Amino acid sequence: MNVEILQISADTIPSLKAWAEQLGGLPFPLLSDYWPHAAVGKAYGVLNEEKGFDKRAAYVLDEKGVVRYAKVYEPGTIPESKELLEALGKI
Repeated sequence: MNVEILQISADTIPSLKAWAEQLGGLPFPLLSDYWPHAAVGKAYGVLNEEKGFDKRAAYVLDEKGVVRYAKVYEPGTIPESKELLEALGKI
């Protein structure tokens, strides 16, 4: 599949860097959507402005940038790879 994975977080860049290093590195970029700007969280409707962070969500966009899959997860829940791969397979 010709895909790119990006992780976007409301954490600061130093925080994301430390987390990635703690995991031994990641095979995809980590992007910071740090509060108070949080433009990505606002654009996708997942920003919790009272708490200053985004809800956990996963999106699959096609090559034109059209959202083909979207799911918001309960706090503490991690998106399932199988579910995301199935969404990719439908594009």
